[in-house]
Amino acid sequence: MPPVALPFTPDVAGHVERLFIYPVKSCAGIELAEALLLATGLEWDRRWMVVDAAGTFVTQRTLPRMALVRPAFEAGALLLHAPGMPALPVPLQSNAPTLTVQVWDDSLAADDMGDAAAAWLSGFLGQRLRLVRFASGARRLSSRKWTGDVDATLQFSDAFALLVTSSAALVEVNRRLEASGEPPVGIERFRPNLVLGGVPAHDEDHMALLQLATAGGVVQLQPVKPCVRCTIPNVDPASGHSHPAVSDAIQTYRHDARMEGAVTWGMNAIVRAGAGLRLAVGQPAEASYRFD
Repeated sequence: MPPVALPFTPDVAGHVERLFIYPVKSCAGIELAEALLLATGLEWDRRWMVVDAAGTFVTQRTLPRMALVRPAFEAGALLLHAPGMPALPVPLQSNAPTLTVQVWDDSLAADDMGDAAAAWLSGFLGQRLRLVRFASGARRLSSRKWTGDVDATLQFSDAFALLVTSSAALVEVNRRLEASGEPPVGIERFRPNLVLGGVPAHDEDHMALLQLATAGGVVQLQPVKPCVRCTIPNVDPASGHSHPAVSDAIQTYRHDARMEGAVTWGMNAIVRAGAGLRLAVGQPAEASYRFD
C-alpha cells in the first residue's frame, strides 16, 4: 500500500538544524538551506551512482577517494569536481542508453551517462567505472521487513529514503574522540540527510514518527531501522584517507540489541506524508516516541 499519514501526538520538540543531499552515491555531499521532499527522499539525493565493469555499485568502503569527488549544481547541470581533474558536466535530464545495475540485492535499469563520464571517473579512481542515473521508469522499494505493509520508494540510497540523526549525537562522538586523543570530526562523516537540533543525543533511536511543519503543510517521516555502520565514517572527506578512530569511538557505546549487537548510528526513515513539500533549516520538528 502507498504511504499514508499516521496519527500523531508529540513527545519532544526540536528543529531542522542541517540538510544534506549526496547526488552521486558515496561521493561528497551538498549542504542545503532547503530541499524539496519527494517520496524517494530529498530531491537529487543518490540520483546518480558509480558502477564497476559488471554494473555493481561501488562506494567509499573500497574506494575511499570517492569522498574527494564533489558535486555542485550549476547552469542546469550537475558538475563533478575532483583534485587535478577538469570539471565534469553531467546533464540532469537527457536521453541515454540503459544498463542493468546492482545495488545490494536489487537489480534495476539505470541510464548510462556516457564514455566521457566513465573516463573521468576511471582516471581519478584508478579502475574501470561508469556513471549511471536512476532511470525515470525504475521503481525500487525498501524492505517490507522494516516498512511493514508500506511501499516505501527510494533511489540509489543503500536501503531507505532518508537518514536522520541529531547534532547532539555528533557532540557525543567528538567528546569520546577527544578523550582518546583524536581530533573531532564533522557530521559529514555519517552522511545524514536530516540533522535535528534541540533534541538529546541519539534521541532519534526512540522516535516512532517525526513531524515537521513546513510552509505548505505537514511532513511525516517514520524512522524504521537503525543504520548499521560500516567503515565509511572513518574516511576523511578532506583527504580521502581512512583511519579507524571513528569506528573505534562508536564501538565503545553504540552496540544495538535491535540489530543483534551491530554498531548503529542514526535512523533510516521513510516518507509517510508531505512529498512535494519543502524542508528548510530552522523548521520546527516534533516527534512521538517508541521504546524497543
